[in-house]
Amino acid sequence: MYTYCLFCETGKCDTLAKLFEIRFPCRAISPKQVQHTWSKKQKAVDRVRDLLPGYLFLYFEDEKPNISQFWGMNGVIKCLSGKDEEYKRYELSGSDEAFAMTILQHDGVIGKTQVYQEGDRIRIRSGVFEGLATRILKVDRRSSRMQIEIPFANQLIKTWVEYEIVAPENDQGATASN
Repeated sequence: MYTYCLFCETGKCDTLAKLFEIRFPCRAISPKQVQHTWSKKQKAVDRVRDLLPGYLFLYFEDEKPNISQFWGMNGVIKCLSGKDEEYKRYELSGSDEAFAMTILQHDGVIGKTQVYQEGDRIRIRSGVFEGLATRILKVDRRSSRMQIEIPFANQLIKTWVEYEIVAPENDQGATASN
């Protein structure tokens, strides 16, 4: 697969994505993210917004495109450079290509992250406390950490853990308790 990333005029990516899919044998994605916001009535609303405003990812399955055709499209500013070799310099590679493939695997929409609150029941998914079910005491959103209590020496000890190693207690992806 050949992957590319175009820098475009902001606000034109969705239109360009449709146009690319009509004119070329490719998949074009202007990545989005789902954000949890609150309305004036304090009602939770999910909104879809641009993840990377001005960026458009192109995926060509079988044949390498003639990149010079991209420049004539209204709204395309440039194709981001990748490898140093002249004939491949616009193809994404390494971590850039891996990121582009992640976007493709999610069909261009990155979901919202889990929001944790004090009192929520969680289960530790990895590390020393893997499988432990506990309750959140405090949440520090700035550092993406939460304070929990762990049983040790016949008492409960308070400690901090990162969001990445926990899941809601009823989450099927959480590791079962030992």
